[in-house]
Amino acid sequence: MRRRHTTTRLLAIAALALPVILPATPAAATTPTAPARHLSDVIPAPVETHPDAHNTFRITPLTVIRTTPGSAAAWHVGHQLATTLRPATGHPLPVLPVRSTPLPEIALLIGGADDRIGQQGYQLDVTRRGVTIRANTPAGLFAGTQTLRQLLPAEIEAPERQRTTWTVPGGRIIDYPRFAYRGAMLDLARHFHTVDDITAYVDLLSQYKINYLHLHLTDDQGWRIQIDSWPRLTTVGGGPGTGVDGVGPGYLTKADYKAVVAYAAARHITIIPEIDMPGHTNAAQSTYPELNCDGVAPPPRTDIAVGYSSLCINDELTYRFVEDVIRELAAITPGPFLHIGGDEAHATTDEDYRTFMNRVLPLVAKYGKRASGWNEITQADLPTDAVAQFWGTGTTNASLAAAAARGNKVIMSPANKAYLDMKYDANTRLGLRWAGLIEVSDAYGWDPATRVTGVGENAILGVEAPLWSETLRTLDDIEYMAFPRLPAIAELGWSTTASHDWESFRTRLGEQAPRWRLQQVNFYPSPQVPWI
Repeated sequence: MRRRHTTTRLLAIAALALPVILPATPAAATTPTAPARHLSDVIPAPVETHPDAHNTFRITPLTVIRTTPGSAAAWHVGHQLATTLRPATGHPLPVLPVRSTPLPEIALLIGGADDRIGQQGYQLDVTRRGVTIRANTPAGLFAGTQTLRQLLPAEIEAPERQRTTWTVPGGRIIDYPRFAYRGAMLDLARHFHTVDDITAYVDLLSQYKINYLHLHLTDDQGWRIQIDSWPRLTTVGGGPGTGVDGVGPGYLTKADYKAVVAYAAARHITIIPEIDMPGHTNAAQSTYPELNCDGVAPPPRTDIAVGYSSLCINDELTYRFVEDVIRELAAITPGPFLHIGGDEAHATTDEDYRTFMNRVLPLVAKYGKRASGWNEITQADLPTDAVAQFWGTGTTNASLAAAAARGNKVIMSPANKAYLDMKYDANTRLGLRWAGLIEVSDAYGWDPATRVTGVGENAILGVEAPLWSETLRTLDDIEYMAFPRLPAIAELGWSTTASHDWESFRTRLGEQAPRWRLQQVNFYPSPQVPWI
């Protein structure tokens, strides 16, 4: 079993009094390892690094993790860090919610950081005495621990004790994101992916400061989320024979979905559920004949064609169905967004499309959620808080630019740059190529703020890397298409435009390879990257 599949268990390692006598462990023997790490050897690239070669810190058997007293959230981040570092170091690393210790420490503190870091950033200081990470929120603190993880030797990702010296380079990092939203999308509809697969992906996403995971839960080939008021959606629409080629059955129960939401939240990732409509609805319509204008259920579809299905726009039952789905899904989704799809509705007339969206958008608000959808939703009368997700391959989109001018925010996911299911080259076994071939340099070589005319920096909420699953059946498939391109999109979302440099990125990306091998990540060894 891969290390990343193991669900974190809370351990009662919170000694509240000092002095503390820590159990001794044998000193780690020093062996040749990778070159010394530098503060800038991180993905995404930090905003500021101020190295100090005379102030490196070494994690030893005496090191403790100290957290802000009285902050359960800070203690939880400390516990997560300890759980990550203990296997490879072999050190106990107790987590102590105290004001000070006489021991070498990694301190995780809420407050007292640089004014610029905002709600998601952090300040990381390394001296001979220890490492101090300060942030204004637990999310920022967690982001800082992911940077610390990358500053340590790659062997820190090993599942068992390693014979190396755990040195952290000295100095200061000031870091905060360019965009508040840095997302990934996983398609569960074309081929279903299990809770274990999803949480494994969450573990990898969190290492690169991704903070949203958009789950595409429904499509023509399958319905993957339990809806109590329409039970056959999953038992039939997500049952045996569903999915591309009829080999991707399965669905999330509400308990499964809640478990995924909680697992992601513990890693400061918010789940966004998507119910695609009014098109991409054949799985629902083949299950419930009454959702069709003629009352006749179409046959299930297991091909990858698009644009042929549409809900019955002028039937009130359609809106009762949609409201039931939104109501039940909103009730189990603590995050702010509910994605209503809206793409490729070619079987719906433009007038009917606008009618449908103008009925459905208020339903999302009725149940306390902020609507998001693919960029086609800009054809409707959008509320100002609705978010449009751009997936086109061009650089102009008049309705998107008009929506941005009215104040709607945009998530950038251009298919020929950010779609992780596109082939790397003509020989890639997995993936499609309708949006072109996307090598790592293509995924990295664009600016979200200049991609679409009329959609500038202030209009952009963030970026997202979608991964459609027509050809993806396993976690290995997911990893192969996501890595190494996902870190490229993550850096575009987090790092400043001033730090955007392909040569620097490809070097830092190559240094990730030993970490991925230790985590058993099935990455694509792009010839563009100097892997080590």
